[in-house]
Amino acid sequence: MLTPEWLNRILPDDHRLNAPADRSVGDLPAEEFLRLAHETAEWMAEYLASVGERAVFPNTDPGDIRRRLPASAPELGEAMDDVLADFREVIVPGLNHWNHPAFFGYFSVSASGPGVLGEMLAAVLNVNAMTWRSSPAATELEDVVTDWLRQIMGLPEDFEGVINDTASSSTMYALAAARELRYPEAHQGGLFGCPPGRVYASDQAHSSVEKGVMALGFGRDGFRAIGSDSEFRMDVEALRAAMRADVDAGVRPIAVVATAGTTSTASLDPIHEIGQVAREFGAWLHVDAAYGGPAAIVPEFRPLLRGWEQADSIVVNPHKWLFTPIDCSVLYCRRPAELVRAFSIVPEYLTAPDEGVTRNLMDYGVSLGRRFRSLKLWFVLRYFGRQGLIDRLREHVRLATDFAGWVRAAPHWEVVAPVHLGTVVYRFVPELGNGESADAANHRILERVNASGDAFLTHTRVGGRIALRLAIGNVKTSRAHVEGAWSALRAAAEAEVHPASGA
Repeated sequence: MLTPEWLNRILPDDHRLNAPADRSVGDLPAEEFLRLAHETAEWMAEYLASVGERAVFPNTDPGDIRRRLPASAPELGEAMDDVLADFREVIVPGLNHWNHPAFFGYFSVSASGPGVLGEMLAAVLNVNAMTWRSSPAATELEDVVTDWLRQIMGLPEDFEGVINDTASSSTMYALAAARELRYPEAHQGGLFGCPPGRVYASDQAHSSVEKGVMALGFGRDGFRAIGSDSEFRMDVEALRAAMRADVDAGVRPIAVVATAGTTSTASLDPIHEIGQVAREFGAWLHVDAAYGGPAAIVPEFRPLLRGWEQADSIVVNPHKWLFTPIDCSVLYCRRPAELVRAFSIVPEYLTAPDEGVTRNLMDYGVSLGRRFRSLKLWFVLRYFGRQGLIDRLREHVRLATDFAGWVRAAPHWEVVAPVHLGTVVYRFVPELGNGESADAANHRILERVNASGDAFLTHTRVGGRIALRLAIGNVKTSRAHVEGAWSALRAAAEAEVHPASGA
């Protein structure tokens, strides 16, 4: 137990609690840190236990928080008690509570208790896992934990994992490896003078794919969006035709990105068939499974990702649907030599006698400084175990299926995309029609629900029309929370049809 007596046994004489301290230099005194840490831990525990009692979305307007804070930093240091008071009274009331069990927007992110503990300890340790020598345990734990996750998702042994911040970074790094493979002549001299190249993804793919293409020097013309079918999956024949036309025109195919869980509708591209086309043209196959990847942990859901085991690279985000605090994105690559070739530069000050024997994580991306992200994922995997994760993911899909059933059974409501995972895309269709006026009605319904604080939802555009999304992924979400969101939606729709009722 963290007591002053315990700390006095481990601290040097001049740092022991109650010893005189010069506050003009040094850090927060250990005795004060201990008191504040206890108070903060108690607040954190209370917050996690009762976050469901808060309004999900804050009753605030743009600029409100900034106006309550000083325009410049203090000249003299302030008491941490005052800082924490402002945190509780100014910052927290202005937050959209992503850890709320009725947060159904975007892709629901939840930080589980074990993950939070791992994040806390990572902050205290404050290590930089850039090379093995800079942090041996952080480097090797990343090897272990990414391999554990690979195993429970059923991926082959030749996939090597590395943890980045988000899927945007992981996808760009994968495309950089594809560039090394498809443009070996550009490694030294750059792309200047090289024939044009192109990356392909569906028109439902995440914007980070196109952003990565631009960042890697291929320009906007280096990306081609492929049309999707009636279930919002990439059209495989359209992909083949586009790649054939590009090759005939002298454009070099670089990579094809298949998505397992698209951002708008959580649709799953036919990865196996897309992979066959990519191989026909010698292109790298990258699978964006940032959202849908964890579904492979559940045996009956694994066939949804058929073919991803043949990919050259895959991204899975444990911070999306695996209860790990943001940020934590795992990039798996079966051609790690290409990834290292794209990024490895070792200056003299980072050389070490263990060079070539150990893995240096700085070689797998742009960042030299690397947080100890594997610790929180390790805590999550150990606490829940494979079966615990299966049970929770399976329950989320069951709740999403139930919600979709309620929508289908209700007059003037429709589900507009297949439901395979924990996300449902739906819309209200008033009697006046399904055009722009219906779009406006759905926007107003969304705003009413979010303003109520009972739930938080987001929208998208499907088939040219506005649709609402409900994404279930919070570790604490129960049937009651989903029922509450449905009740709020119906009340908002009733207020739309009969404004006098007020809602």
